[in-house]
Amino acid sequence: MHNTLMEALQMEVKEKSKSLVAISMPVTGSVKQPVGFLHGGATVALAETAASMGGMEHVDPRSQAIVGMEINCNHLRAKKDGVIIAKATPIHIGKRTMVWNIQVEDEDEELIAISRCTLGVINKL
Repeated sequence: MHNTLMEALQMEVKEKSKSLVAISMPVTGSVKQPVGFLHGGATVALAETAASMGGMEHVDPRSQAIVGMEINCNHLRAKKDGVIIAKATPIHIGKRTMVWNIQVEDEDEELIAISRCTLGVINKL
């Protein structure tokens, strides 16, 4: 997606359906904190992107949009290089809100972070 956070952070959609969205992101200098580890904010951005893409699979994109309402994240393992992959699955799909669980793993399937994201469904103006 041109001129988006996804492009800036080199996120790549690997799988997208109503029940699972998987997006990868390389751990490069642009997503590291000053001491050289993956920045937690970049991990959260990846998690919310995966949840939001999943949410869009459940609405009519001509008349509705998905917006983030709340996200939390537990960072479990540090990462200096390689690739991380967010895998988002729905917990609740409602008419006005959705809740998604996101697991962030590395290329060796080691758990890096777990996140939960609440999304709002809004009408486009």
